[in-house]
Amino acid sequence: MKILVTGAAGFIGHHLALRLVSRGDSVVGIDNLNNYYDVTLKENRLKRLTPFPAFRFVKLDLADKPAIAALFEAEKFDVVVNLAAQAGVRYSLENPQAYIDANLVGFTNILEGCRHHKVKHLVFASSSSVYGANTKLPFAESDSVDHPISLYAASKKANELMAHTYASLFGLPCTGLRFFTVYGPWGRPDMALFLFTKAILADEPIKVFNHGNMVRDFTYVDDIVEGVVRVIDRPAEPDPVWSSIAPDPATSFAPYRIFNIGNNTPVDLMRYVSAVEAALGKKAKIDMLGMQMGDVRSTSADVSRLVAWVDFRPETKVEEGIAKFVEWYRAYYQV
Repeated sequence: MKILVTGAAGFIGHHLALRLVSRGDSVVGIDNLNNYYDVTLKENRLKRLTPFPAFRFVKLDLADKPAIAALFEAEKFDVVVNLAAQAGVRYSLENPQAYIDANLVGFTNILEGCRHHKVKHLVFASSSSVYGANTKLPFAESDSVDHPISLYAASKKANELMAHTYASLFGLPCTGLRFFTVYGPWGRPDMALFLFTKAILADEPIKVFNHGNMVRDFTYVDDIVEGVVRVIDRPAEPDPVWSSIAPDPATSFAPYRIFNIGNNTPVDLMRYVSAVEAALGKKAKIDMLGMQMGDVRSTSADVSRLVAWVDFRPETKVEEGIAKFVEWYRAYYQV
């Protein structure tokens, strides 16, 4: 298949592109290489892909409508995987416009490209953050997600609604994937594992919010990629039992599906810190802080629908995944 991967220089995007070219797909990767975090890290991710003849990189911004339209016209993709987005809950408090440009304007351009060029399947990244103020655990795709508590979460909820519209109007098969706290080698420097590892090695205190009383469904990146690949290979279909009287928000009369991808084993934040300490062989200095705006105390994924759809359940234990990250971090930064 010929597959477009947006955000190909990103954490998940480059891992996915590697997997796809390794199995024989032709991949065009796009990314705008913005400076939200270290551009050199993004460039080094891309260097892992350049040896593959089946991979080609195009530096492109999703919000550039004429350029995106020209790309779709020239390439005739079979499948599109949209991972490009302005990420981060906390950054959305500082720079909301970046989320509008990338996550709403950019996603519209992707939808239009898919619509006009008969793409067979659009797979797009949503987020566990859409569950917002929900406190019923585990989070299930059938739950209402109408109370986001960050602009990032609202933009991801909007993506789900926009995709449904195109699935309904134009028959575009769309599958949205709600990722739960992804971590692993080549990860993002703004995420907890990266920040903890860097600080502990530098003998600096780590910031632990809500005084450590937090729970996350940490999901190893290889598990995320496996789930995405399996979903690519099974396009969304209309749900034959969908009811307009009692509508399921995660399926539809249209070819549209939403799935959680999480490790379905919530981990206490302090256990996560202990696993980092064990992998580094060094104790952390800890600054206990209050809750941050836009953050939630607990996340937990019900993945029963994913299992039923593609027969896959993420299972990597955090101690194993953290050890692999630390091994990569020490090698990459030579520490």
